[in-house]
Amino acid sequence: MRFFLRIAAYCLLIVVMPALAVSKPHVITFGKWTVVKASTNSDQRPSDNLRVRPLYVDGRLKEFTFGIPHEVTEQLFVVRRMVRVNDLLPQEAASSPRWNWQRGGWLVIDRVTGHISQTNLPEFDPDSSSATWYRDYVAYCGISNDGRKLSAVVMQLGRRKPILKKPLGDAAGDDTECAPPDWQRAPTRVSFVSRADQKSTFAVRGHSVEVVADDEPEDGTE
Repeated sequence: MRFFLRIAAYCLLIVVMPALAVSKPHVITFGKWTVVKASTNSDQRPSDNLRVRPLYVDGRLKEFTFGIPHEVTEQLFVVRRMVRVNDLLPQEAASSPRWNWQRGGWLVIDRVTGHISQTNLPEFDPDSSSATWYRDYVAYCGISNDGRKLSAVVMQLGRRKPILKKPLGDAAGDDTECAPPDWQRAPTRVSFVSRADQKSTFAVRGHSVEVVADDEPEDGTE
């Protein structure tokens, strides 16, 4: 009888232990703010000072971040990434790397699993694009690979392609001249203001986006 009880207890332990391991909570915290000199990939854009803080998962350093996080759900939030790149030239003799701080994309952090991933944001320029979030949508002005064209882009987390990508005109060199998009709710809308104060408004309905006519009243709540 004891033998069968031991077998039953062992089988129960095998079933329960994975569940306990999965349900173990992760502790996600931010460290103290530090001011760093952030460089860009363009010689025409001057470096500027940014407040950066580390991101820890269970006490271990995972990433460096800047800006204010956006809460998507109770489980997920997003935050901008800061990257340290070794700027040491091959001909320079040095015993340690020469770290250069650069802006990165957006990170998605899962509080339950502790998993960190990078968002897929086509044509997002870390130095020029200003992204604004609403729920699980993000809107920004994308820049083409050659740096000549601007696009109004709306992405939704979990999707591989933009739900909106519409040309906004030409980029002005290293200055996009595109203000951060403006969101409204009830109904959900997003507005882009490009060069020459040209405003384009789009209605977001699930996975689709429709153009809002200029004469249609904007009765959404900001």
